[in-house]
Amino acid sequence: MSTEIKSSEMGHDTTSYTIDAESGKVPETKNIETDSYLVTFNTPADPDNPLQWPVAKKWVVTGVLSATGLNRIMVSTIMAPALIDIGSSLHMNQEESVMGMSVYLLATAFGPLVIGPLSEVYGRQPVLHVTNIWFLVWNIICGFANGKGLLIASRLLAGLGASAIYALAGGVLGDIWPSEQRGRSMALYILIPMLGAAVGPIVGGFITEATTWRWIFWSTSILQAVMVAGSFLAFKETYAPIILQRKANLVRRSTGNSQYYTEMEKLASGRSSLWVIQRSLTRPLRLLAFHPIIQAQSLLSAFDYGILYLMLSSFSDLWTTQYGESVAISGLHYIAICLGEIVGVLITGHTMDASFRWLKSRAHGADQPEYRMPLVIPSVILMPVGLLMYGWAAQANTFWLVIDVGAAILAFGMTFAGQAFQAYVIDTYADHTSSASAASQFIRSLTAFGFPLFAPAMYNALGYGWGNTLLAFLTLIIMIPAPLLIWFYGPGLRQRARSSY
Repeated sequence: MSTEIKSSEMGHDTTSYTIDAESGKVPETKNIETDSYLVTFNTPADPDNPLQWPVAKKWVVTGVLSATGLNRIMVSTIMAPALIDIGSSLHMNQEESVMGMSVYLLATAFGPLVIGPLSEVYGRQPVLHVTNIWFLVWNIICGFANGKGLLIASRLLAGLGASAIYALAGGVLGDIWPSEQRGRSMALYILIPMLGAAVGPIVGGFITEATTWRWIFWSTSILQAVMVAGSFLAFKETYAPIILQRKANLVRRSTGNSQYYTEMEKLASGRSSLWVIQRSLTRPLRLLAFHPIIQAQSLLSAFDYGILYLMLSSFSDLWTTQYGESVAISGLHYIAICLGEIVGVLITGHTMDASFRWLKSRAHGADQPEYRMPLVIPSVILMPVGLLMYGWAAQANTFWLVIDVGAAILAFGMTFAGQAFQAYVIDTYADHTSSASAASQFIRSLTAFGFPLFAPAMYNALGYGWGNTLLAFLTLIIMIPAPLLIWFYGPGLRQRARSSY
């Protein structure tokens, strides 16, 4: 493992030093003509470059991220079957009980705005470890809550720690996987966390029926403790500017010469640490305010995400109130959502890579982030079909399998749009993917928080049939023109966008 350090002294020949990552020694030199003291990777194939890591190492890092996401996202929905028991135990009305579940998602709107930029200042690794521990502490406290105030507050703080996954995921995937392999990597990463959103209510239902609702939090805390240990052992730093900064520090100490620098240090040259932090922390909001690409992608993915959480939050209530099933049995219907997501993610991962390569070959090797947009087309068809089938079957009180098939089709369709939009952001903002993901996640989390709050009122007023018809109609209005506009106008908008620094 080595990194090239380039230097020239007082008019002498330009030389290149290779720093050994283990010993910190400078064993060889060679003449080159390049920037004097710039610390870079040796070559495009330098093994220190995360994009050039062995595939097995990339999959380990992706797997750690995915497993971490499983628990954090599962905790967002695991309370759903236990809301009545929690409300009775802590003297909460229906709105307060739903708030106890949804406030976690509200936290995931604001947390990434800070966590994403910090990962671009201090690195992905320390941010992941700190937020893992923060989430663990507050999730344990949720299980000991003796009042609604403590439960809601600890859920909010646990959500802040959990929110790191939304900012880190896009950044890490962009750090280590090239565009042509992004579909496969995203498929593995998204598959397990998406299962968490649907598996959560199943697990929560059986835990609530078998024991106390408090074990919902204690059991997931045990799992989180295992995740913390695993991440310390297996997760390596992936952000190239931080890796190079560490190498620059190493060579400065080895040579006693303070003139060596990295590109990131050059950008911050003459600026205080406070200015760098301020600039980083405001980046997601600047992207959201001044970059039309982020604005459009955020609104589209937010609608997709909001419908998912509306379905997840109301699905159990349908089976317990309208079909008279127990809490545990009602949770089993979430398997249909799981199956839809599993099949969708597996197909989307392969299709995304194949379509990207095909469009790139047609453009004679030129690639654009807009090549992700054709993947949205299946969502335009499948989401309304799933909504209508699920809604009118529930309205007519038909055989349970028809409703589950409709829910599976809806979940299957949503995965296409979700992965396409996330890949589009990673491709567009390669230098500041975590900040861009945080900006996008802000709107998504607000809809995930808000949609479940109006779901009971909507279904009470319109019924499942007309309620889902309204959502299907909105899906068509929003999802048909949006990818077309991005396809045709995206390149121009990207060229006119301000710098993300």
